[in-house]
Amino acid sequence: MSIIDKLFGESDKPRTSPAKPDGPMQKVLDELASLGGKPIETLSPAEARLQPTPTDAVHSLLRKNGKEPKSDDLGVKTTDIVIPGAAGPIQARIYKPHDHSEDKLHPVVVYFHGGGFVIADLDVYDGGPRGVSKMADVIVISVHYRQAPEHKFPAAHDDALAAYRWVLDNAQSFHGDPQKVAVMGESAGGNLAIGVSLMARDAGLPAPVHQVLVYPVAGVDMDNASYVENATAKPLNKPMMEWFVKHIFQTPADAQDPRINLVENADLIGLPSSTVICAEIDPLRTEGELLAEKLEQAGVEVRHKTFHGSTHEFFGMALVLPDAMAAQTFAAHELKRAFNTAILPI
Repeated sequence: MSIIDKLFGESDKPRTSPAKPDGPMQKVLDELASLGGKPIETLSPAEARLQPTPTDAVHSLLRKNGKEPKSDDLGVKTTDIVIPGAAGPIQARIYKPHDHSEDKLHPVVVYFHGGGFVIADLDVYDGGPRGVSKMADVIVISVHYRQAPEHKFPAAHDDALAAYRWVLDNAQSFHGDPQKVAVMGESAGGNLAIGVSLMARDAGLPAPVHQVLVYPVAGVDMDNASYVENATAKPLNKPMMEWFVKHIFQTPADAQDPRINLVENADLIGLPSSTVICAEIDPLRTEGELLAEKLEQAGVEVRHKTFHGSTHEFFGMALVLPDAMAAQTFAAHELKRAFNTAILPI
């Protein structure tokens, strides 16, 4: 019996009809549709980067409810910085709870945003790191990276590892604890997070204390159950994933790299304890759930949950989605648990 069956009593079997978003999720999708974006797969990367995003839809809903999105920072302050990447400077953003004391060191989460390795940035993926910083009472460093097609695979992975190295070496400069560093990411960023864990292990670097993988890119099978069920889903669907793949790799063989095809080709032994969060209405659900199972089979401590009635990108929408608040709470709880049990050197 798989970890999914054991924890939640439901395996990833094809459904007779696609699942439907719950009420709050549907409101976000309707708002996103009203913003008039064009299908990503019909655009150039430059055009795609200018399209309305799910974050724009959340902000629009907040304004309709009389709330200005930037007026409530959740008690978290941010500082934009530039850090060294693998081939030059990259943007990063530090999130700190306002009430953090500067007379002690705090745990750190290195966070990587999504966008299929092609689109999106730190602003599009602000809700996740901000919420986790608040609820887990940690410093979050959200890191940008070089994107395709201008910079093909493995440029983003190289930048992610460089960012992790920088945090290990410089955490104390922003009152972070270099002995308590975790990694986290959404979608393509979830792939980068576990990629950092793999590369750190193989390079002999200190391992992350924990990894939080939110609907991660973890495989290459576009004919699995969730791809079939969610072939036309919003805001992520099969044509979009095919579009991303077209721009990411220099050759088709690159997709078989163990940092991409995790569920088939990666050696997952020795990775840190893991939290895997999936969305039901998401082409990436099957590979995310399979990754949780593969991690467990490799001897990794895993906590997993699939949120039903939610779509890809839901995690950062806690200001309007109860499921997003629940998912951020789950992630924060697992991070706090890992940091509290981290073994410090004597």
